[in-house]
Amino acid sequence: MTPCAVPFSCQEVRLSRFERVRGRLRRAYDSGRESVRAGRADHADHADHPETPAVASPASPGPVAPPSATVVGAQQPAAVHNSTSSRDDADVPHALRISAAWCWRLIVIGVVFWALLGVVGRISIVIIPLAIALLLSALLAPAVGWLLRARLPRSLATAVVLVGGLAAVIGTLTLVVNEFIQGVPELSEKSSEGVRQIQDWLKTGPLHLNDGQLDRYINEAEQWVNNNTERFTSGALSTAATLAEVLTGAVLVLFATFFFLRDGNNIWRFLVRLLPVAARWKVDDAGRASWATLGAYVRATVLVAFIDAVGIGIFLIIFDIPFAFPLAALVFLSSFIPIVGATLSGGVAVLVALVDSGPVTALIILGVVIGVQQLEGHVLQPLIMGRAVAIHPLAVIIGIAAGVVLAGITGALVAVPLIAVLNTAVRRLAARTVPDTPPDAVVVAAKAP
Repeated sequence: MTPCAVPFSCQEVRLSRFERVRGRLRRAYDSGRESVRAGRADHADHADHPETPAVASPASPGPVAPPSATVVGAQQPAAVHNSTSSRDDADVPHALRISAAWCWRLIVIGVVFWALLGVVGRISIVIIPLAIALLLSALLAPAVGWLLRARLPRSLATAVVLVGGLAAVIGTLTLVVNEFIQGVPELSEKSSEGVRQIQDWLKTGPLHLNDGQLDRYINEAEQWVNNNTERFTSGALSTAATLAEVLTGAVLVLFATFFFLRDGNNIWRFLVRLLPVAARWKVDDAGRASWATLGAYVRATVLVAFIDAVGIGIFLIIFDIPFAFPLAALVFLSSFIPIVGATLSGGVAVLVALVDSGPVTALIILGVVIGVQQLEGHVLQPLIMGRAVAIHPLAVIIGIAAGVVLAGITGALVAVPLIAVLNTAVRRLAARTVPDTPPDAVVVAAKAP
């Protein structure tokens, strides 16, 4: 008898086996779906709560560990910042590394600046005349422009302005020297009387000095002068020895001023073309703005100095103070040194008034000098110069002091306009606006919009 002698029994056995296999597949499929759902739920919970570690299970083995994960029992790798290149740099604190980076860069800048000052000091006989020539060019450029608009050739217009300015300076100096020579005898007589008045005031005034003390102080002053006579004489001899350098500098000033006035625009274009193409327009814009600032500063300074000289000179004439014109000229020249120059020239005028006319007149002249300085600082300077060359007084004082230390009187004259020019140049270079296209610019190629 065969195993399937009863057909229906065999069919029932096959169906039961099929059902069992089907049930197993179904349970495996459901189990897999549950595992997937559980894994997704664990991943979502871990994302919402990153501090809670994910728990692995046989049904959900958990996420695969990333390469940067920390393995228990393994050695911790060295943490290297993206700004470091070695383990030694990583062990140094970040603030210390930044401070050291700033320090060595500042040291390099200081060394370069020191070397530049050394070079400038060695060729100061060339740098100083060129700086004076730039100031004169900024002052005389409007006059050259007027003559050019009158259809004069550029060389002729420059020569006329330069010769006219030179004649005005020489004529003024001649008048000052002649008046000074004529008034020296009278001033020497009055100065002796003024010294006697000062001695009487020292005796009867609040100091109450006696004759012995006065004689001792006078003898000490004479002894100091005698001991330093050789120093003064050697300084005068050295000054006479540098007369050739002064004449050379004066000639260089004249030639440089002439060529700056005639070919200044071409010289600037040549210098700009030496720069990379991407920086030319920016530097050209900053340079032209700085030149406009320099011209405004020099012209405003001349106008303010002229007003100061006229104001103080009028009061000197009213009170019949000797050397009124030379003192006014001294006020005019010293006004080119802001703050310090006007104070020194005013002090000289007060001393002359004290020697010539007594303390009351000297106090009046002192009040006049202070009033003129206040008018200059609070009205004339802001009104004439404006905001284009506005510089903080502290920057002016520091600049003048540095100029005196580095280059003497010439450094004091050049310091403030140099600060004004650098202020304008830095502001223009730091601005994010793109300069306008120059009127003489030529577009080589352009794509159609």
